[in-house]
Amino acid sequence: MASTIKEKYQNEVIPALKEKLGIKNVMALPKITKAVINIGFGRMLVAKSTKDEQRKLVDYVIDNLAQISGQKPFATKAKKSIAAFKTREGMILGAKVTLRGQRLYDFLGKLINVALPRSRDFQGISESAVDSSGNLNIGIKEHIAFPEISPERSMMILSLEVTVGTNAKSREKGLALFTLLGFPFKKQQ
Repeated sequence: MASTIKEKYQNEVIPALKEKLGIKNVMALPKITKAVINIGFGRMLVAKSTKDEQRKLVDYVIDNLAQISGQKPFATKAKKSIAAFKTREGMILGAKVTLRGQRLYDFLGKLINVALPRSRDFQGISESAVDSSGNLNIGIKEHIAFPEISPERSMMILSLEVTVGTNAKSREKGLALFTLLGFPFKKQQ
């Protein structure tokens, strides 16, 4: 599955991008460089009263993110204390992982072909999810859409954010790349 995304890019997307964007040099074409998966759980962590409950929540989130990405995530910590949010400096508030290379293509294949179609009430990605630098930002409300996660064994439903980074310099180039790769965008009316 993952190699199909890479093969599709090399065999189908590169010639189509050359024609669509009018760029002859293959090295100047936009390509995907990385994917960052992020889960923020600070609000849930503050609600837990004991240190043991907080530690279990952190372990649960990191374990689920590791299953989804195939790589060990690292915990993100608060940079400063904010009393209104009940956070202290150094408190773990989230987890994230950066994927490159083969793991990137494995994850993208899983995201496009399995997770997004399995998401509840999914009608397509909005074209406004591609920013002015050509990067794609997607929010997924339920992590149980990924095949590695068993819904029966899940303590709670987690939402996550996926950012797919490209070297495209404009929104149009990034949108053309994602469309040709098969990302399911909403149909324009």
